Amino acid sequence: MAENRPRVWVSQPLFDDIVERLGEYFEVDATREVTAWSPAQVAEKLRGADGALVTLNERIGAEAIAGAATLRAIANVGVGYNNLDVAALKARGIVATNTPDVLTETTADMAFALLMAAARRITEGERWLREGRWTQWSFDTLLGGDVHGSTLGILGMGRIGQGIARRGAHGFGMRVLYHNRSRLPDGIESNCRAAYVDFDTLLAESDHLVLVLPYSPATHHVIDSAALAKMKPTATLTNIARGGLVDEDALADALAGGWLSSAALDVFEGEPAVNPKLLALRNVVLTPHAGSASLATRRAMATLAVDNMIAALGRGPQAGNPPTPITGKATAKR
Repeated sequence: MAENRPRVWVSQPLFDDIVERLGEYFEVDATREVTAWSPAQVAEKLRGADGALVTLNERIGAEAIAGAATLRAIANVGVGYNNLDVAALKARGIVATNTPDVLTETTADMAFALLMAAARRITEGERWLREGRWTQWSFDTLLGGDVHGSTLGILGMGRIGQGIARRGAHGFGMRVLYHNRSRLPDGIESNCRAAYVDFDTLLAESDHLVLVLPYSPATHHVIDSAALAKMKPTATLTNIARGGLVDEDALADALAGGWLSSAALDVFEGEPAVNPKLLALRNVVLTPHAGSASLATRRAMATLAVDNMIAALGRGPQAGNPPTPITGKATAKR
């Protein structure tokens, strides 16, 4: 009698050649078009599934898994996982994995691109030119801030934060300050040429502040009106982490009032919706959560998520060596 193969749902289109590898081991329900799944639809897709590859678009919590009696593994295609209720998954013995490391350098590249665009008013200048407002060169047009030799502040010094620090220190001769939940070992600090400071010092001394810390209730609106008031009025703020780290109304007020020079945001609290106050401003660079959006990196993320699913469900060459999960020990058996 033929073995009943586990069923895996893939929530969004990825790369066909990579997703096809799942078919060697599982019955695959692959989504072919970008889909805005409702909570009820997510719950229905998980019902009867043994595993699911999901993106940040899909929120997986207690209600979503309530009827998913056979669900054993969730592979999140992303390094962040605040779309997953880790406690609810762990309580049910469901393994959850993410895709760290493979997107570190690409996301650090994007952070620096955004920082420079904000500092040198790149998008503001392009908009001004496209509107036909450039009729004559003038000495004081679109004066921005220097990046080289300035002070780079990094809030959250994990892998991506360290990548940003190396770019700033080694590539642009920047003084690098950071604040983190815990101080890094001396060797990492030396490699990044970074100095640990307290939060208020980071705010006060940074010419360019980049947010790279995880989002949690403890970090909700860590950049609020009080924090913004401690920053230099000539400073820039770049957020490539999660939108909920920033009080967007307070940021818009600071940008409109001249209390902060400019900002660059790749993430938003209500994304894909963007705060209308931010949309109305010219001194903020806005990109659609594209930090890891290079072809090579997105393929690497999809590959790692597929590898995680195959291993978590006890199949393939890594069956005896499942990935390190977010939620604890794997419960799948071969």
